[in-house]
Amino acid sequence: MPTAIHDHDSDTQGLPPALSSKTALFLDLDGTLVPIAPRPQDVRVPGWVVPILRQLRERLGGALALVSGRPLTGLDGLLRPLHLPAAGVHGVERRLSDGRIRVHSAELPSFARQAAEVLAQRNPSLLVEPKPGALAVHYRARPELESRCLLLLRAALLGAEDWEVLRGPCVAEVKPRRVSKGRAVDAFLSEPAFSGHIPVYVGFDDADEDGIAAAQKHGGFGVKVGPGASCAHYRLSDPQAVGHWLRASSNALV
Repeated sequence: MPTAIHDHDSDTQGLPPALSSKTALFLDLDGTLVPIAPRPQDVRVPGWVVPILRQLRERLGGALALVSGRPLTGLDGLLRPLHLPAAGVHGVERRLSDGRIRVHSAELPSFARQAAEVLAQRNPSLLVEPKPGALAVHYRARPELESRCLLLLRAALLGAEDWEVLRGPCVAEVKPRRVSKGRAVDAFLSEPAFSGHIPVYVGFDDADEDGIAAAQKHGGFGVKVGPGASCAHYRLSDPQAVGHWLRASSNALV
């Protein structure tokens, strides 16, 4: 059964209610549907994920989208053969319900790329991940380097007001300010497949708080996965609990 956990630093409550046929469901991937791995390429997708996503998309009339920091190509590779509506790289890329892809065109500041290269040269255990219109520095192997990574990347962006450093679970990401998971939710809700539906956002880390807030702004609710303060109305303990909840919701929609 799904497990609720409580965090005294937030107003987050217990288990979320079942989804309805009028739900627009937005899901992060890492930490939400799949356990966090030491490196992005080490992720293993549990066997339940693809069948449940396929089933839920059908039963929600197409109103299901992924909202992730991963590029669309990475999402598609992990969830083969599915090609779901999705926002990749926090919204830099977005695949609409009809399959068209929209890309926020932005060139990564050269100083940010140089800063990441310097970090990697001095600390070979760091992983630098180039992304479309963005860049990530993973320090899971050396979590004590977090402040150094954040400080150097932020310093590299001084004067580049259109860019920001986003802190995730053992990762620092450089991305355009104009894209976010919350804006991705807003954009999906303007599409016919999602319009008029009640948004539900399920996410794991700080970057998902923007998506959760957007869902709740539009009259829906958010689900925080794992510990930590959150503005979400509900909480589940881990991807396995998310799977139990999604499966129960899907079965109830028959």
